[in-house]
Amino acid sequence: MRKLSFFVFLCLLWPLSVGAAPRQVEVGLADVIQALESPFQPGRPDAGIVDFEAEFFQESRILALDRAQRGRGQVWFKFDRALGDRVPQAKFRWEYRQPTEQEIVSDGRTLWVYLPENNQVIESDIEFALREQPDNPVTFLTGLGNLSRDFSIRWAAPNRDPAGNYILELQPRRTSQLIARLLIVVDQNAVLAFDSDLRPALRGAQNAVFPILSTTVTDPNGNSTIIEFSSMRVNRGLPDSLFQFIRPADVEVVRPSGLPGF
Repeated sequence: MRKLSFFVFLCLLWPLSVGAAPRQVEVGLADVIQALESPFQPGRPDAGIVDFEAEFFQESRILALDRAQRGRGQVWFKFDRALGDRVPQAKFRWEYRQPTEQEIVSDGRTLWVYLPENNQVIESDIEFALREQPDNPVTFLTGLGNLSRDFSIRWAAPNRDPAGNYILELQPRRTSQLIARLLIVVDQNAVLAFDSDLRPALRGAQNAVFPILSTTVTDPNGNSTIIEFSSMRVNRGLPDSLFQFIRPADVEVVRPSGLPGF
């Protein structure tokens, strides 16, 4: 059976323009971390991310073989913010068109990985995955509101890209078999959006800025995965039905006793 990279969950999206020209401000590491986490924390109706959809490009490189595999498709995410003081729960759908058709779907309770060429769908309890491996990419995705709890965060070298966006380096606080190093490029406009002078003008769902421009994941063996997003749309009111997997009648269901080997 084809092994499916679980690193696909680690990147999010290309941001919307906020309509305000970047200006020179003194920004510290704590400011960038706040801009990264705040949209996913409870009690943030002025800057909350509810959902997004985008096209994506993924490149995974296997160091030992000096070989890269590329994929393209479309992705949808929705965050359930009606959880009181809890970090929003994530629902998601990834549909690969290249190199082969694949689907990864979760309604927040069940995870489905559909491989049409194998005529199989792997079905598992996502809560089991979160409980058994709290450092895996699913936890990274559903725990964006408290990344600093799960990762040590510092400036990368260099700490700015050519466009002036901020680059952070994250390392799991617990030993991980999946993540040795994670680079996140944080949109400078998202950082400005949490500056006290600009926040009133940016308040409202229509002006929400997803803070993550890109991520690069490197595992302990030196293999890496980069995902880029385009045609991004934020807070469009995606329906819950989008995050349900409808199984074709002739598809075999596989329910592993442990975590699925993506």
